Amino acid sequence: MAYGAAMPLASVSLDDLTIDDEDSFSHVALYGTLKKLLRRSGHRFLIPADGAVASWDRTVFLNLTYWNADQGADILCDRHLAADVVAHVAWHHAVSTHLAKIVGAAAAKSAAALFFAESIASAFDLYLVGRLLSNAPDSDFVSSQVPIMAEAAEQAGLSRDSFAALMDDVVRDPERAFEDLRALLLDVTMALFQCTDAKEAQAALESFVGHRFASLLHHFQLSAWVLYARAYGSADPNTDATGAIRQLDVALRQAPVSLDWLESNWAQ
Repeated sequence: MAYGAAMPLASVSLDDLTIDDEDSFSHVALYGTLKKLLRRSGHRFLIPADGAVASWDRTVFLNLTYWNADQGADILCDRHLAADVVAHVAWHHAVSTHLAKIVGAAAAKSAAALFFAESIASAFDLYLVGRLLSNAPDSDFVSSQVPIMAEAAEQAGLSRDSFAALMDDVVRDPERAFEDLRALLLDVTMALFQCTDAKEAQAALESFVGHRFASLLHHFQLSAWVLYARAYGSADPNTDATGAIRQLDVALRQAPVSLDWLESNWAQ
C-alpha cells in the first residue's frame, strides 16, 4: 500500500478470515475452546477493503494507538490472521465480558481491569511457546516469537545460554510459566501506573529484577498498556473494580493451575 492512497477499512468476522499456522496448534485443546468462544462472540476485525493489503507498521500503529477494549475491532494487514492472535483476542473478550458482569461495564474499563485482561492474554503467548517448542518447533509462531523474546532478553542482560535454559523451564511446565508471567505483568503495570516520573518508574522496574521473567518485560510493550490506562482508566486505587481485580488475582495465584481455573470459569 502506498502512503497517501485511500485505504478504507471493512469489518469482517472470524469466519471471513484465513487462520494461519493453525495446524501447529492442533495439540492445544484450549486453543480450540478459545476459537469457539471468539466465533460465538461475533467479534469483528477490520481489514483493508477491496482486497488491498496494509503495511505491517501501519496496522501495528493503529492497533497500539487506538487500542479500544470496548469496541474491540482489531486491524489486520489482510484477510489472514495468526492462530495465536485468535487466542489473544479471545482471552480479551472472555475477561472483559466476565469482569463487566462482576464489577459493571464502566468499572471493567478501569486501569486494573485493563491490566488484568492484557496480562492474561499476553502471558498466554508464553504458554503457547512452552507447548509449541516441543510439539511444533518449526511453526510460524515459534519461528517468529522466540527470536523476538530472545532479543528482548539479551537486551536485558540475559545470556543466550540462560535464555535457552529459561525456555527449557517453560517447556517443562507451560502452565506455571503462564501464571508466573501473568502475575508479573499485572504487578509491574499496576506499579508503573502509580509512578509520577521516570525515576519512580525505574525504581519500580528494578524491584522486579529478581523475577525469572523480568528479562522479557520489554517484549510486551508495557508503555502502551500504561499510557492507554492513564488516558482511559481510573487512577483511584480504592475503587470497587480494583478490589475485585485483586480478589480475582489472588484466586488465580492460589489455584493449583490458574489456566484450568480460567478455562472452567471464563472460557466456556
